[in-house]
Amino acid sequence: MLLETTENQVTLPDAPSIDELTFRLFRDESDYAHIAELMNANSAADGVEDYVTAEWVKNYLSQAADFDPRHDVLFAEVEGVPVALVRVRTRLLDDGTQVLIHTGSLLPAWRRKGVGRAVLHWAQDRLRAIAASQPAAGSRVFRSFAAASEAGMIALLEQDGYQAIRYGFEMARSFTEPIPDLPLPAGVIVHSVAPEQYRQVAAALNEAFRDHWGHSESTEEDFQRWINSPSFQPHLWQVGWAGDEVAGMVLNFIDQEYNEEFKRLRGWTDPICVRRPWRKQGLAKALIARSMRLLQEQGMTEAGLGVDAQNPNGALHLYKSLGFRETLRFMTYEKPVD
Repeated sequence: MLLETTENQVTLPDAPSIDELTFRLFRDESDYAHIAELMNANSAADGVEDYVTAEWVKNYLSQAADFDPRHDVLFAEVEGVPVALVRVRTRLLDDGTQVLIHTGSLLPAWRRKGVGRAVLHWAQDRLRAIAASQPAAGSRVFRSFAAASEAGMIALLEQDGYQAIRYGFEMARSFTEPIPDLPLPAGVIVHSVAPEQYRQVAAALNEAFRDHWGHSESTEEDFQRWINSPSFQPHLWQVGWAGDEVAGMVLNFIDQEYNEEFKRLRGWTDPICVRRPWRKQGLAKALIARSMRLLQEQGMTEAGLGVDAQNPNGALHLYKSLGFRETLRFMTYEKPVD
């Protein structure tokens, strides 16, 4: 597909015939607000409880080494008003697979008119161009994501040859049910994390997830994005220590904007991990129970988390045993790069 670009305007050969429809690249920081607005409107239309701010978007996108917003974000506009966007990035997995990722949002009024298909094809071409400049020891695949309620996104991806290859859940647990009091394993204690220990916690988190599906090594950019994120709330963490070693953790946080938007009092017990030497000893279960009590003390009435349904360490069964129940199902879609 040949693309014509003038300044930051882009002409797409398969664009639908819609009056005043144009496409453009990312301009400046004012576009972070447009991205947040489109993401939130898209989620609301599909019944997905997800809410982001312009500040969150800026932190998430500006700290990524595998992403350049000036070239990797495309907006569709009608009469100069953004109605859709797609953003792209790449990841190199531990097994050598190069994953070419695209995610997008489209306002309901402009769905099923060909806009989504046009920006999807732009994303694929942009990702092919990026991949051509990067070495890859293994295969290359396109990847995207959809919640089970996003019927339009699912149809768009499947019509383009994508298949759902992985499933996950968002789960929640009400504090109206009793929270168990579970002991920590022998030799493990919980204490606060000092700033000079943040990198140790990050390294332990990265190590613990190495045997999980789709892992890629964390980078300095990942660390900076993490410590600058609104969800970085060390005062709420439950980190288990065995001497000077991190044994496991639940990095709790409270998203005030989310709670205000959806009229909830939910805290998040996420991410959760236990390093290999301390697995199968009840540590994760004890840390989650401690986390729920801590969040309840903060005025929350429920806890939430996300989980890969095929987690190799039985996480889904563990969470269900603690009273967590599915609130949202989401899928990872892939297709080979032709």
